[in-house]
Amino acid sequence: MEDDKKLDEINCHKKFAVDLFNLTWDYLDNKNRNRDQIDEMIHAAHASRFHWSRVGQPIHWERGEWQISRVYSELNMSESALYHAQRCVDICLDNGIGDFDIAFAYEAMARAHALDKNKIQMNKYLELAKKAGESIDKKEDRDYFFSELNSINIKS
Repeated sequence: MEDDKKLDEINCHKKFAVDLFNLTWDYLDNKNRNRDQIDEMIHAAHASRFHWSRVGQPIHWERGEWQISRVYSELNMSESALYHAQRCVDICLDNGIGDFDIAFAYEAMARAHALDKNKIQMNKYLELAKKAGESIDKKEDRDYFFSELNSINIKS
């Protein structure tokens, strides 16, 4: 009975983590969000990351941190974007996570530094992202990555 309860708890955390991650993407794709949707997007991203902390692995944690950073970048909240981008990088480096994930971790840092108009740090992370991006195994992942990287610019 205890094992069934534990399995149910694990399955619930996993379902919530995935569903909230996908909900966050829906909001990110919608550029005409109202205030309530913005609040829900922020909460959904954090809730997804919370649920992954209960049942996921480091790759899930860093992807959650990346998504939170992207949410804050979309909202021009550079301090929060930078905090979560750094967490994403740290989780990747601490756990030997490479390929697509480390490239996007550096992309998140570059994007966050673009928001705070720190060109030196932005360029540092753009270079790290480009180098990591060139090593992405799958061509379609590499192409997608570079399309996202090329969308970064310093906000006026």
